[in-house]
Amino acid sequence: MKLNTAVSKRLTELLKDRDMTQYQLYLKSGVPKSTIGNVINCSYDSVKLRILHEICQGLDINIKDFFDSPLFEEQNLEP
Repeated sequence: MKLNTAVSKRLTELLKDRDMTQYQLYLKSGVPKSTIGNVINCSYDSVKLRILHEICQGLDINIKDFFDSPLFEEQNLEP
C-alpha cells in the first residue's frame, strides 16, 4: 500500500481506539479539520512531518507510537 494510505489507516485506527472524532482531534491538536480530513481521505500524496507531530500531540502519543504499527512494515509498503 502507499504510505499515505498507511498514515490514513493508522490515524483512523487511533481515533477509533480513543473514541475520538476528527473535530475533537482538531480541538486538541490545532490541526485544521480540513487537513485532518484530507489526511484520512488520502488527498495528499505525502503528509508533512510537522502535521503528523501536531496530530500526535492531539492524540497524546509520540511519533514513534504513531509509526509503531504493522501498517508501516517495509513489506506492507510500496517502494
